[in-house]
Amino acid sequence: MDEDGPAARRRPAVTAAAPSPRLEGLDLDQLRTYRADLTAEEDRVSYWRRVVFARMDLLEAQSQGGGVIAFADLVRALGDTGSGGGRRRLVRVPAVAALPDLPELAHLEELWASQVDKEVVGQGSAITGLQEAGAMLSDYRTALHERIDEATRELILRYREDPMAALSILPPA
Repeated sequence: MDEDGPAARRRPAVTAAAPSPRLEGLDLDQLRTYRADLTAEEDRVSYWRRVVFARMDLLEAQSQGGGVIAFADLVRALGDTGSGGGRRRLVRVPAVAALPDLPELAHLEELWASQVDKEVVGQGSAITGLQEAGAMLSDYRTALHERIDEATRELILRYREDPMAALSILPPA
């Protein structure tokens, strides 16, 4: 079996999951709120991760003498996943809304606020900083996904124990 194939990347089945000792103190409403908060944070981090990588792409194009990249390339960088699927993660971030706050990671706000020199040297240090920020955002996003998965498993386990609890989220008829 291919250890790097799609089967290796699948998340563990909920059927084999045990209740989470970390989440056992939360009642069902608190667990739902916790999961919703994590999902909102993941949306915010994913947004800024994409912006950081897009800015890095622009700086790399400029440093290679390409100037500003074409609009079509910018659309691809911001909208295409590279695997043929569009990025739909930001559906909850409407275009007219204010941008979500930057995640509070070391030096990210300082890096984002800094101006980049037109010289390749300034762009190189900015690219390096953006690469580090992108790696931090990716690591943070991975940790959020792990917690979202944990909360989802916990919800499923609780719903299996008490199927009627799943209906409690619906508004009264």
